[in-house]
Amino acid sequence: MAKVYTKTGDNGTTGLVGGNRVKKYDLRLEAYGTIDELNASIGFLRSLAISEEINNQLIQVQNKLFNIGSRLASDEKGDAFTSDLKITDSSIKQLENTIDIYEKELPKLTGFVLPGGEISVAQCHIARTICRRAERKIVELADIGNVQPEIQKYINRLSDFLFILARKIAADKNLKETIWVKEQ
Repeated sequence: MAKVYTKTGDNGTTGLVGGNRVKKYDLRLEAYGTIDELNASIGFLRSLAISEEINNQLIQVQNKLFNIGSRLASDEKGDAFTSDLKITDSSIKQLENTIDIYEKELPKLTGFVLPGGEISVAQCHIARTICRRAERKIVELADIGNVQPEIQKYINRLSDFLFILARKIAADKNLKETIWVKEQ
């Protein structure tokens, strides 16, 4: 690898995969930057007390997020370099299957769950909200540019997975969920 710093971004621009340069506040950068933030948040979750099974699932998710980030960072020329990093229907189905399995093990929801509790549970909720922000940025980008539709679906499903994962970790640790109570 070359040096970490290139100084080419000192003027407020960055290079996309493919060579085009855009401002650092460009919507494309917002989208893949939020994916990067989500990936780091999941990395922090992996450093907490979670099972090996969940850790392995999260590593798979992180790899998919790197693929998504690469795709989002590609201009028209860069698409040729990253085209093999597509998110597939089977990737989405894998998340759905895991959600279904975990949901069957969990107590029925009786209301909205307040984020919090034990740190790994809370971190799932933080990752979930970052995931929702990434989804909003990706949908906005898709309105003006070319975004693989499966990326949107995967990120939408991933936020559901992170919610269910928070509930599963809480259940595995015998923690009581705090349900929202409407104040009167």
